[in-house]
Amino acid sequence: MPTSLPDPHALASTIKEHAADLGFSACGITGTRLDQDESHLLRWLDDGFHGEMDYMQRHGTRRSRPDDLVPGTLTVISVRMDYLSRDAADMQATLDDKALAYVSRYALGRDYHKLMRNRLQQLADRIAGLIGPFGYRAFVDSAPVLERALARNAGLGWIGKNALLIDRRRGSWSFVGELYSDLPLPHDAPESGYYCGTCTRCIDVCPTGAIVAPNRIDARRCISYLTIELHGPIPEDLRSAIGNRVFGCDDCQLVCPWNKFAQPTRERDFAPRHGLDRIALVDAFAWSEAEFLTRSEGSPLRRIGHERWLRNLAVALGNAPTTPEVIAALQARHDDPSELVREHVRWALARHDSA
Repeated sequence: MPTSLPDPHALASTIKEHAADLGFSACGITGTRLDQDESHLLRWLDDGFHGEMDYMQRHGTRRSRPDDLVPGTLTVISVRMDYLSRDAADMQATLDDKALAYVSRYALGRDYHKLMRNRLQQLADRIAGLIGPFGYRAFVDSAPVLERALARNAGLGWIGKNALLIDRRRGSWSFVGELYSDLPLPHDAPESGYYCGTCTRCIDVCPTGAIVAPNRIDARRCISYLTIELHGPIPEDLRSAIGNRVFGCDDCQLVCPWNKFAQPTRERDFAPRHGLDRIALVDAFAWSEAEFLTRSEGSPLRRIGHERWLRNLAVALGNAPTTPEVIAALQARHDDPSELVREHVRWALARHDSA
């Protein structure tokens, strides 16, 4: 921490101005206390809702104690960035067309981790330009951090029944990131309201029933977990409910009334690439590994690799209308080198045989 600082309130205001200039839609400042959220996290882990995400358990309370993760942390500068692109195809229309692959809106463009980390680094550089070197670390879904709880405490929204951060003015289509800092900055008032009321649209619409109670997500049933985090076979009893969702799921956001206030992103890097907002299942299933790597370069899709990409597509093709093109696509990978892919192809072909 610098030996002397300008007026903390003036510095906090200047930080927020720089955050806005760097493209963040909101910025707030909070402390490190997350006692109630820690209790919620530990109950969630005890229930086994994290599935195969063992790292959640290994990190323990470092996730809910910022000063344990980064010693010396006094304040957290929390930021939001909108990602919904006005250029993307209509979400519901894509979901309704079972011959198309549905990719979660956050993954249509450039990987947000790199973009936001770069912007947070620029924000830190600007702060250092004002006060000199200071202690900080930037995080964007890249470490054991309770990002939504910190954002709520920084006044950026409340945590809804679908466990997402929701803002009354901008909805929930946004990423969050943080700068853990050793600066003694004034804290913003936390979001004290809870504006979901009696609405249960997100709970009711969840295709696999993963929202077991308000703000209680059983990841083992969540389509985002099943298509992204899970490395092995997708449980058979959940495959039909996945529909044509091949990477993540947006249903709970699509029905949220607060998203009528969502603002299109100003970031061109979040615009759809390679036609991922409206790509035919049979076309995506035909990609070789080299083609997958080319089309997923700089994209969140790269995270799951070609094998799991094919696994997810095989499930979606099993749920697609029975057509000669769908059957031919599946049969072309009947002898795929991967047993994971072959098993899901067999399941899909059996679905069409029974139909």
